[in-house]
Amino acid sequence: MVKLTDWMIQEGRCADDPVKVVSHFCSALIEAGVPLWRANIGQRFANPLLIAWGVVWTPDGAESYDVTHETTLTDSYVGSSFEYILQHKKPLHKSLRQLDPETEHISYVEFAELGGTDYYATLLYYGDGSLHGCTFVTQDQDGFLPQHLEMIEATLPALSCALEPVTMRKSSKSLLRTYLGHGPSEAVWNGTIKRGERTTIEAVVMFSDLRGFTAMSDNSPEERVFEALNGYFDLVVQSVEEHGGDVLKFMGDGILSIFPISDRANRAKQCGNAARAAQDAIAGLTALNVNRNQANQPSLDFGVGINVGQVSYGNIGSPGRLDFTVLGGAVNLASRIEGLTKTVGSRILATAAVANVSPDLFSPCGSYAIRGLADPIELFTLIEPPH
Repeated sequence: MVKLTDWMIQEGRCADDPVKVVSHFCSALIEAGVPLWRANIGQRFANPLLIAWGVVWTPDGAESYDVTHETTLTDSYVGSSFEYILQHKKPLHKSLRQLDPETEHISYVEFAELGGTDYYATLLYYGDGSLHGCTFVTQDQDGFLPQHLEMIEATLPALSCALEPVTMRKSSKSLLRTYLGHGPSEAVWNGTIKRGERTTIEAVVMFSDLRGFTAMSDNSPEERVFEALNGYFDLVVQSVEEHGGDVLKFMGDGILSIFPISDRANRAKQCGNAARAAQDAIAGLTALNVNRNQANQPSLDFGVGINVGQVSYGNIGSPGRLDFTVLGGAVNLASRIEGLTKTVGSRILATAAVANVSPDLFSPCGSYAIRGLADPIELFTLIEPPH
C-alpha cells in the first residue's frame, strides 16, 4: 500500500479532482485484494446551504453529490451509518445478511437487495479537527475480512491528505459563491481582494424591492417576516440565476442583481435575459401567493427597476471589513426607477436603453422626473405574462 500512499500524497493532493482521487483509491484497494463493490466518501461542509458533499464509487464509475441541511432531517440520514459514526466517533462493521426490513435502515436493506453482503463505515480525520465519513460495501461471500479492514484503515490518512485540500478549496469557493454570487466570487477567488480595487464593466442592473415590507415588519411576528422574505428571495434569485445573472446583495427587502455584458453583441441578449428574469419572478409570484393565502398569510408584491450602463465593480469598505458590490449612476437609476413602480402602476419598469433592444418585451408608459436627473426620462413597462 506504499505505492497508494505515495500517489495520494504527491499526485492526489494536487489533482483538485475528488472523483479522480476516490477512483484511484478504490482501484488500488481492489488491486491489493480488498473485495470492494461500492464506496461513499463523504465530506462535511462549512456552508449555510450545504452540509456535506461526497463521491460515490462503483465499478461502473464515480460521481460527486451534494447534501443539504434539510437532508439530515430525513429518513435517509437519521439512523444511517453516517449519523452513527459521526455521533459515536467510531467505525461500524455490519453484516448485510438476514436483515429485518422493519427495523434496519433503508440503506442497508437496499444494498442487501443489490447483492451486498458486508458493510463498513469509518471516519476520516482532517488537520483542522473536523470529522468526515466513508462507507464501503462488498458482495464477496466472505464479507470484509480483518485484513481487508486493516488495509482500508491504513490507507485512510493518505486519502485524507489528498481530499482535505480539495474540501477546503471547495468549501471556500462555495462560501464565496453563497454570499457574493458566481461572478464576484470568481473575482475574489482569483485575487481581486484589495480595498478600492475595482473594474469598470458594462452590465444590466436589476433592482427589486418588496412592497409593504415596513408595515409587515411592524405588524407581523419575526418568523412570518423571515418566511415572507425567503419566499420572495427564492423567486427572484432563482429567476436571475436561471437567466445568467448574479445576485450581488440583499439590502433589507431589496435585491441588487447584475447581468454582465461581455461585448457589444452580448448587450441585447443580457437586456433580454434581465427582462425575462423579472418576468419569470413575477409569474412565480402567483403560485407563491396561492400557497400563502392557503396558509392564511397575506399576498406579497414587489417592484423591479431595470437599467443598463457602466458600473464600478469591486471592493469598498474599511481595512478590516470589505464589501464586494457595484456602484455608479446605472445602479442608482435602476433603484429609483423601481421606486416609481408604486405610482406608475406597473411592477416592472425599464429605461429606453433596455427596452429598445427588446421591443417585443416592453411598451412605453410615459416620461417621468427622476431624482438627481435634470430632465424627465422615458420609461417602459415590461409586458407581464398572462396568469
